[in-house]
Amino acid sequence: MLRYKIELNQSDSLSFLLANGDFLIIMKVLILLGGNEGDTPTIFQLAIELIARRAGRVVAVSSLYESSPWGFEAKRNFLNCVLELETTLEPEVLLDTLLKVEGELGRERPEGIGYASRPIDIDILFIDNLVIDSDALIVPHPRLHLRRFTLLPLNELWAGWLHPVFGKTVGDLLQDCEDQGMVKLHSHSLEP
Repeated sequence: MLRYKIELNQSDSLSFLLANGDFLIIMKVLILLGGNEGDTPTIFQLAIELIARRAGRVVAVSSLYESSPWGFEAKRNFLNCVLELETTLEPEVLLDTLLKVEGELGRERPEGIGYASRPIDIDILFIDNLVIDSDALIVPHPRLHLRRFTLLPLNELWAGWLHPVFGKTVGDLLQDCEDQGMVKLHSHSLEP
């Protein structure tokens, strides 16, 4: 028999007490998809499907936004969206899973090259209200507050999400953001 306990916090995580005494924690994760090579909407839809198959349940997906490149020059603008994932994977296992999805969809990470055009980039923005600073993973994403292309899709569905380090909501971070790069709604939409 499965017994469960619901813990409500700012992100409404659920934890289940299993019959053997273990806890199964379902975490809410906000993930940014970005890319500017190939058929980006199709690549994003495939990424959403692969993430749902391998990492948990995709609960919501923001609108698709077009943005100018950030931190480098590129021939094509980027598309970006944010998705909400419910997962039981440990954070570093989730990261490994997302990196594998990136690779399967054509992402290469050559040594010594910083920002560059790519078919897809998958970034973990938030995992509940956790703060993680390891060699492999930093959560919340260390530059999310500096980027309008991240904050606009985040603000669409998660404006009240509280940044656990800055103590500000996503809406407040967007208001404070000094990034003036072009970000606009794109006509294509995606499905969770």
